[in-house]
Amino acid sequence: MRTEMREGSRRGGPGVVAVLLLALLSGCASRRGMAAPSANLSASLDMTGPSGQFRIEYNPGDAQDATRIQQAVDEALPRLARWGTLRETVTIKVMPNHKALANAVQQRELGWLRAWSRYDEVLVQAPSTWGLVGASQPQINELLIHELTHSLMYQLAADRLGWSRKQIPLWFREGMASYTAEQSYRWVTLEEIARHLERFPRSDPVRRPTELYREDSNLVYGVAHHAFSFLVRRYGEDAVRALLAEMRGGKDFPDAFQSVIGVPADTYVADFTRYVRWRGFRSGRLAPRANEPRN
Repeated sequence: MRTEMREGSRRGGPGVVAVLLLALLSGCASRRGMAAPSANLSASLDMTGPSGQFRIEYNPGDAQDATRIQQAVDEALPRLARWGTLRETVTIKVMPNHKALANAVQQRELGWLRAWSRYDEVLVQAPSTWGLVGASQPQINELLIHELTHSLMYQLAADRLGWSRKQIPLWFREGMASYTAEQSYRWVTLEEIARHLERFPRSDPVRRPTELYREDSNLVYGVAHHAFSFLVRRYGEDAVRALLAEMRGGKDFPDAFQSVIGVPADTYVADFTRYVRWRGFRSGRLAPRANEPRN
């Protein structure tokens, strides 16, 4: 996977790039539902907030890292609460170094990996070991908001056995995490997406992201962020909460989307794509809804 920091639309140094990359992988990796081996961590902190309960597990030598992660969870709580409340405790495991994290999630070839999220568990490499100087608190905060959004979304949409089988597309699950963490500054702009669609008219980074994932992950995740933001602007955050509730009630994403939004998800994606192609964002106007007449 390759991720670029492009002039004018991104900011930050190598440490920020690492956080960006982990955000890209963790959301997609978590969907596969791979069981991570338990880490042998002997100390813990318990937290309760408006979004639910959290447990931070760590080795005594990583107590300072655990405190910084606790602070990041505190920062994340107000943003998470907009969507709902966790149904089960999320355990955040502080892995002492990159090797421990990579071994736990069986991703030894990814030297930049910093975290891995699942239904009720987030594994995080001790921030003091990120790069040469470690992570800043804002980097840790942003990471935890993104990762915990994944866990909250899965718990609101399904139970422990069904969360990985709900057919939630990448644009929605990564878009929701990026939207909640306010990460639009990291990704390609709508204008850059429009230019891509002009150059490659047969490309479909929303519905067929795997074709571009390793070649241009910034594009894939930028599209996800903007597609989700477009959904919120058009239908509101209440629609997102209702969509998650419909999935929790038993429907997979495609049926839940049509039930709540009123059109198939593919129709919505086509409308979003037209909005970008026609550069509707320049006028600040949303494209008409799929079931509205066009002049």
